[in-house]
Amino acid sequence: MFKNKKIKTTIERPSLITLTRPSSVIAEQFRTIRTNIQFSMVDKELKTLLVTSAAPGAGKSTVSANLAVTMAMQGKRVLLVDADMRKPTVHKTFKLPNQDGLTTLLTEKDAAIKDIAHRMPTEGLYIITSGIIPPNPSELLASNKMTLLIKELEEIFDLIIFDTPPVIAVTDAQVMASKVDGTLFVVNKGVADKEMVKKSKELLAMVHANIIGVIFNRVELAQDTYYHYYGE
Repeated sequence: MFKNKKIKTTIERPSLITLTRPSSVIAEQFRTIRTNIQFSMVDKELKTLLVTSAAPGAGKSTVSANLAVTMAMQGKRVLLVDADMRKPTVHKTFKLPNQDGLTTLLTEKDAAIKDIAHRMPTEGLYIITSGIIPPNPSELLASNKMTLLIKELEEIFDLIIFDTPPVIAVTDAQVMASKVDGTLFVVNKGVADKEMVKKSKELLAMVHANIIGVIFNRVELAQDTYYHYYGE
């Protein structure tokens, strides 16, 4: 269904630690997050997941990318969508062109998912970049076209992960949180203060977001060497 686009197998950046260092402590933590996500949705199948943060610089995009890789490695058909149409980074992380993407699917009538989604070397992993930055990201994400697109994607993929802007900065994350099954909230040590996190939670609660977990990012792990016996 999807075209095999010419993508080099050496696409990994240091931020994709689940690919570059799969036996590391951090990669193992992503596998733990994967397990926790699966157990958090016992009564309902998780098809769509949003990843956001309180403020910029929390590492939400890195979390989104590594989580997508980890999920795909479990044998799932996973799609990572860059829904941050203000400061997109997914195309940089995976070294992909960004002329066409989510914006294309939402604005062009004849745009097809199979022509926009990039099939990655990692088995089961697909990427839809943001596309050209539009003047009205919030309106596009809130549109009925976006709702219909999500339903169409759910029929193709086992899991769709949306990387969105920080909650406090703009309304994009709120808009998307109301459309997905679950929301992951990334908190960066030393950046987001308690009031900022509290305010973000309140904003997400206003749209009845299903917050399934919080990831405390960039915490130093002093005992990394103890995990070398796993084969690193």
